[in-house]
Amino acid sequence: MSTATNVEATAVSTIEWLSSPATTIVVPVYQRQYRWDIGGCEKLLSDIRAVADEDDAHRHFIGSILSAEDHAHPDADLILIDGQQRITTLMLLIAALHHAVREIDQELADELARVLVRPDDAHRTKLRPHEAWAGLFESVVLDRRGADQPESRFDDNYAFFRSQVHADEAPRIWRGLQKLEHVSITLGEAANAQQIFESLNSTGEPLRDHELIHNYILMGLSHAQQQQVEEDFWLPIERNTGEAIGAFWRHFLIMTTGREVSVDGEHGVYSAFRHEFPHMGMEDLPAQASVWREFSDIYRMLLNPSQERDPEIRRQLVYINTFGRSTYPLVLSAYRDHQLGVISKDELVQTLERMQSMLLRRAVVGIPNDRLIARLCRARAQGPEELLRAFARITPSDERIRVALKFTDLPHALYVLGRIEGVADPGGFDVEHIVPTAPHDSWSGDGVRAWSEYSEDEQNSHRALAGTLGNLTLLEEPLAERVYGASFPDKRDAYRRSRVDENTALAGLDAWGTAAIAERTAALTDAFVQVWRRPAVVDIDDDGLTPILDAVRRRGWPTGWEREFDYVEYRGERWEVPDVKYLFNRVFRRGWTDTRDALDAFNDRNGGPIYDEKAWNGTWDELDEGHFLYMGWDAKYMMSAVQGLLEESGLAAEVFVKYSYIGNVM
Repeated sequence: MSTATNVEATAVSTIEWLSSPATTIVVPVYQRQYRWDIGGCEKLLSDIRAVADEDDAHRHFIGSILSAEDHAHPDADLILIDGQQRITTLMLLIAALHHAVREIDQELADELARVLVRPDDAHRTKLRPHEAWAGLFESVVLDRRGADQPESRFDDNYAFFRSQVHADEAPRIWRGLQKLEHVSITLGEAANAQQIFESLNSTGEPLRDHELIHNYILMGLSHAQQQQVEEDFWLPIERNTGEAIGAFWRHFLIMTTGREVSVDGEHGVYSAFRHEFPHMGMEDLPAQASVWREFSDIYRMLLNPSQERDPEIRRQLVYINTFGRSTYPLVLSAYRDHQLGVISKDELVQTLERMQSMLLRRAVVGIPNDRLIARLCRARAQGPEELLRAFARITPSDERIRVALKFTDLPHALYVLGRIEGVADPGGFDVEHIVPTAPHDSWSGDGVRAWSEYSEDEQNSHRALAGTLGNLTLLEEPLAERVYGASFPDKRDAYRRSRVDENTALAGLDAWGTAAIAERTAALTDAFVQVWRRPAVVDIDDDGLTPILDAVRRRGWPTGWEREFDYVEYRGERWEVPDVKYLFNRVFRRGWTDTRDALDAFNDRNGGPIYDEKAWNGTWDELDEGHFLYMGWDAKYMMSAVQGLLEESGLAAEVFVKYSYIGNVM
């Protein structure tokens, strides 16, 4: 039997291992913060009490502890790759035990101290956490808390142990602690620490994508190199993005790859990062990490546009945030090019305006806005003309907007009315419904007829138009509060006192009803299509077509539903294909006749899906006498193969899918 050369694993007593003078441990900078809560501490203490009461043959296994030597400094501390949470919690329990008995049992206190403090320096703990919170940890373990120090998870869990473990129970707890065992895994210099780390973390509380990215970047570096990258790059990225750091990495990867990055399933963002950056080493890491840091600077500004110095760009960034952070990949790309002088300020503003027009118009006509930004990032990478055509293709026409605004509730009303009515900062305004959404019986549009006297049809017509553009305006909050729900004649004085010109015009009207709403909608729609323009490029108004590279295989289909797609648009042809399996067959058959060289190259590189013989049982389609297309793949593989072949053939930009109703729902 062969022997492992890069991994040494030994079952050891945890307390003996920690007590050894040779065991001094440092938590590397890529580790996540300490997270164990009171529930975890309670479970650990319960296990220790239980094993303490068993006979001497019983032991309690706490798992594996993975560490490595810093090969650049062989005499340095062990680097703790996996086990931080357990070891830190044990240290807090032992510290609580030590502080409970140090005045009454010196012998036990000395044994506990050997676990807690370094043999060469009684002012340092044997476990040294990340520099960012090492001081807090040591202040708790060494009982030197300062009055001005912030509270931490270390304090909470230490306090729990102090409340649960009294001095008279100390011998029992110590007996249980001495029965703890773990497998100590020490890595050799050539071991793949990241792969081993991921395997060990397949259970328990999962790491988040940005934590895995952090580990992946730093894992193969020496401790000194880790500190350098942490201080120069990672910490600035964390400060810039805060709680949005996971979203930052996803948006950065969408921008970089031009492909959607899923947050569902098994660490989609981390997987995309590893695919995009397959090799991380100090020879190229600083240059790449500086780019990440620069993009995080931009991301900070997107999260807080007030930091942008240019007032026009700042205003546009505020506008963009109306539509959420999903827009950020394209904004990151355009803003960085503006920073580098690749595009002018006017070009940046134009891009931001076109994004708003596209997103708002699609919201008005009820077309989903998902899976759009990646395709725009791809188009932008191909040049300004391609980006313009991409915007034009997916931005609904003026005609569709005019129809929709007559009858559809206005989306993003505060933003839309603010721009149309010239309110620079709508923060101190309310969206005023001239006809209330739920009029009371005495409400009147003309001061003559009460709502209760309106016919059922009249009431339904008014309610249907209550949320439309023509029935809405912005009104200062104090004025809006005064006239909330009031009849139209009673509102006119508030409209007259408003600083908004549109409200002054309303104050001059004698009555308000469906005809007035329709007339005002028509006038404001003229302003709408001027503010949110569609690019003047003759192209298709796509009505929800999804580029093939953005198509995804949906999760399982309910019984009775068989149509995933309404149709597929293939280079101007309309294919009636119900699902991925049919699409896979048709695309590969077309590739067999039209783009054979590209198909052969794709097939050779991927080892299929075309073979010289039917080498195993399953569903096959014969292409000719000596070539067979295997049709037994799962749908996810088939979708990836379709996308890969079309990319190889240079045809992906000309192929779109139209999901069926259930396809969109799923």
